[in-house]
Amino acid sequence: MSKSVALAEVWRGPFMESVHRGHAVVCDDSGQIVHAWGDPQTVILPRSSAKMIQALPLIESGAADAHGLGTEHLALACASHNGAAIHTDRVTKWLDHLGLDDSDFRCGPQEPDDREARNALIRADARLCQMHNNCSGKHSGFLTLNKHLGAGPDYVDPDHAVQRACLEAFERVTGESSPGFGIDGCSAPNFATSLHGMARAMSHFAAAPTGSAEERLRTAMTLHPDLVAGEGRACTNLMRAMGGKVAIKTGAEAFFIAIIPELKMGVALKIEDGGTRAAECAIAAILVKLGVLAADHPETLKYLNAPIRNRRDLVTGAVRAAPALI
Repeated sequence: MSKSVALAEVWRGPFMESVHRGHAVVCDDSGQIVHAWGDPQTVILPRSSAKMIQALPLIESGAADAHGLGTEHLALACASHNGAAIHTDRVTKWLDHLGLDDSDFRCGPQEPDDREARNALIRADARLCQMHNNCSGKHSGFLTLNKHLGAGPDYVDPDHAVQRACLEAFERVTGESSPGFGIDGCSAPNFATSLHGMARAMSHFAAAPTGSAEERLRTAMTLHPDLVAGEGRACTNLMRAMGGKVAIKTGAEAFFIAIIPELKMGVALKIEDGGTRAAECAIAAILVKLGVLAADHPETLKYLNAPIRNRRDLVTGAVRAAPALI
């Protein structure tokens, strides 16, 4: 990456102790850049911020309607969830409906991020399963599409019909040919694009008409922010703070997107050092700048000018948006 700019700063007392640099783009419904920081053409892997794109074939193929999927299923298809009971119970029922089980997943087991679920597994001396993987909702969507297509079991193979459909959707909404892919933490291919391309895709979602696959997915996310991430997570907290008007989604290595229907705008940002605290601060600052998130909302203040506390609970500093974002 090159031509990055400072997007977030970490202060301790009167001293700036750390700086997080990165890139961010805001696009309108024509795909044109409205705001940009850093290099819009930098090539990125959007990681889990691309899940709503990966879920497009689930709806466009007719699989979602054929299998009676509702808004909760669609929210989970876009989720990086905590592995709490509200997530895994729904995934279990989804697989049961398909006549499948945990062994049909290809995402791998994961310790749940939800403390109660993790502690329950420890107390029961139970083995980890793939249901707890933060991507199990996305993979349930893959399995639904796969069943609809009648394809083979290795649905994460880049040459599989499911992943070919995902690539077609990805290139269509980004408006770019993908230069390649990396294998994600859940074993599915994650296709690369430019940051501009990803912001263009999110503006496409923002401007999509009622009843379209894009509108159904963004609406599902805003209706069920607790399913998209979970308690204590920035995605859930900030979507609640915006009253369901904006869909946002994080991705690994400090990626973030926002879909803003009332402005018909899309946002994509990448912190180049992979620092999550900086990505959360930067997305909050951009949403405030665009007028869709209140700067003084209690949830905003957890990420924008967020206090840093020491082990005695004394405030020792703050994570702030860099001047370029203000």
